[in-house]
This record gives sequence, structure tokens and C-alpha cells, in this order.
Amino acid sequence: MAVLRGRTRRGQQDAVRDDPLDAAQERRVRAVLALGGVPQADLPDGVQQVRLRLLERAASGRGAPENVSAWAAVVASNLAMDWHRAKRRQERIGERLAALRHSDHPSGEETSLLSLAVARGLDELPDIQRQVVVLRFFADLPVRGIAAELGIPEGTVKSRLHSAVRALRTRLHEDEVV
Repeated sequence: MAVLRGRTRRGQQDAVRDDPLDAAQERRVRAVLALGGVPQADLPDGVQQVRLRLLERAASGRGAPENVSAWAAVVASNLAMDWHRAKRRQERIGERLAALRHSDHPSGEETSLLSLAVARGLDELPDIQRQVVVLRFFADLPVRGIAAELGIPEGTVKSRLHSAVRALRTRLHEDEVV
């Protein structure tokens, strides 16, 4: 499937190709990701994300950037920052769970297991569902407030909450926590 037309240094059209990144560009993207602190195991996913964004750009009608190599390096750098943000979010969840174990809340193995199971269940939810669950149950915002802040209808918030709670309930039953 033809998706992009690259340009040579002379401005001539290259042949249509399926892979928007050539080997040198892919190596550069891998290097930027690695230097950005992305673990070796996650590098292939990062390269695929760069490819996907380049394809999305072409599909939106904007075509290939003038300097694909530089554009891909910037995108890879942004992906590395996103990876670190996600890692910090996971660390904060772990810290909050640890704090719950040492707070004034009832202690015990059951509470710890439930907290860990809920945290794992939240991690598995799609971003849009996790967002409304956190805003509703952890930030204690009403459905109307969540809808207003996110710019979506209240019914959408309710639907996402329903789906998320159902998925969390299923997960807790599967793990035999409740």
C-alpha cells in the first residue's frame, strides 16, 4: 500500500514506499529513544509509534515533513518524555498505595491486596475510562463537573464510569479479591 512520497536532496520524488522510515532514520529514532532513557525492550514500540505518527500525518493530507529524519528525531524525543511521565505516574501510584498501608485507614493484608488489585485494574483500563474513574472516585468530582471539565456530555461520563466499574469488578472477582 503506497502511503508516502519522500523527497531526495534534489527535490525529486522518490518511489512510493510502504515504510515511511528508511534504515538510517530508524537507527536515529532508536538512538534518540535510547538516549532519552527508554529501555531496550521498549525501543521497537517507540519506532512503531514514530512510523504511526508519520503515517497519520500523511493520511491527514499534510504529507511527509520536509526533513523526515529531523521530524522523526523530535517525535522520538517527545515519546521518550512521554515514557518517563508514564513511569513516574506508575511510581506515584505505588507510593500512594504504600501510604495507604501506613495511614490511619484499617490495616491488614486484605486492605493491601484490595489496594494492589484496584491499582492493577486501573492500569488495565483504557485511558478515557481511567480518567473518569480517577476524577469521580479519587478526586471526588461529580459527574456534571467531570463532564464540564472534559468538555463531554454527562451521559458519556456515566457510560465510561459504568464500563470502567464493570471491568474493575470483573478483575477483582477474577483475582478473587472480592
